[in-house]
Amino acid sequence: MSDVEDPIEEPVEVEEEVVEEDEFVAVGGATEVKLFGKWSFDDIEIRDISLVDYIAVKGDHATYLPHTAGRYQKKRFRKASCPIVERLACCLMRKGRNSGKKLMAVRIVQHTLEIIHLLTDQNPVQVVVDAIINSGPREDSTRVGGAGVVRRQAVDMSPFRRVNYALYLLATGAREASFRNLKTMAECLAEELVNAARGSSNSYAIKKKDEIERVSKSNR
Repeated sequence: MSDVEDPIEEPVEVEEEVVEEDEFVAVGGATEVKLFGKWSFDDIEIRDISLVDYIAVKGDHATYLPHTAGRYQKKRFRKASCPIVERLACCLMRKGRNSGKKLMAVRIVQHTLEIIHLLTDQNPVQVVVDAIINSGPREDSTRVGGAGVVRRQAVDMSPFRRVNYALYLLATGAREASFRNLKTMAECLAEELVNAARGSSNSYAIKKKDEIERVSKSNR
């Protein structure tokens, strides 16, 4: 009887192995990188041609998490290759009590993107990129002269500094809005980014940018 049972069991095991291999191949086919496993980088458009090289959001710069642990401060201009959402998270770690708390900053950014999607019903990464493009001042004024005679001279702002300044203004606006307020940091940052992406003067960053450009215009 045992000789009859053995050949019946063997083909069943082989069939199960084949099925498992097929499933493994199907799952391994998905290669698209999405931020937090949700937000795609493929359809992101940088509408300002001068900032394309300094807003790292496509190709190699697409990441699952805004936490690459890269050494971007070791060399000048290296932070231009840091993913733009990670740079936003790093800007949230300001004021001494928040310094070094990157996991907290990443969690805030994750919640912010969810809120932006609920408010605008579009890809929140695109909203972040538009906000940065709109918030960077294009002109600033510098101090010129010496020996007690100092005057302001208007100068153009480089694309890299525009991105840096925009990130600083957006993070500062969100921090000031959430300070001593019932609103969470994520809610304030989402509101700031949405207003800045629309170019609304309700945004702290847009107001500051307009003020800087207005002062520099008078110093031409």
